[in-house]
Amino acid sequence: MKIAVTRLAGKEKNDAARCKEFGHRCYSVHPLRSDIREEAIRTFVEAVDRGEFDCIFFTSALPAKIIAPRLGRFPRVIAIGPQTAKELRLHDIECEILTSFYSRDFVPYLGEWIRGKKIGIPRADVPNPDLINAIAVAGGIPMEFRCYGLEPTGNTLDLTEADAILFTSAMSFHKAIWTTHPGLLVRAIG
Repeated sequence: MKIAVTRLAGKEKNDAARCKEFGHRCYSVHPLRSDIREEAIRTFVEAVDRGEFDCIFFTSALPAKIIAPRLGRFPRVIAIGPQTAKELRLHDIECEILTSFYSRDFVPYLGEWIRGKKIGIPRADVPNPDLINAIAVAGGIPMEFRCYGLEPTGNTLDLTEADAILFTSAMSFHKAIWTTHPGLLVRAIG
């Protein structure tokens, strides 16, 4: 089966190998692009340098890739998954990895430790009120930095050769411009 996978350009690293493992082929389609916000990144890095956080939670690999080379010091660091951890470790930043790769499991992972702790969260400009509320309810202090936006590319996804399309986020589904064709399987992660 040939699968079109929605990704930000440059984020498709392991897709082909993963699909091949299961006897499929894939290619990337790009309904979204990232809009890097240098001022927010600079503000976040300065706050880290001042020691304002007890913990940093990287919710995706993109902010890790952008921010890790700029960090001179860091507190406890949690990565949402192995790709995010890989980006951090490329810059000698030791980190813990959530076992489930979902932000909803961040607070349970930290347990009682979170009480009274300031949590720095460099992330996309996509609201995650459940994460922020969970941190606050557990007694932590969430501090979000919206380091990049996700903007629609405005391009129609090329699905002419696809047997299936895999949407990797809710936003990629909502913002994508695409047309279905007979037999196209439409799937989503999460």
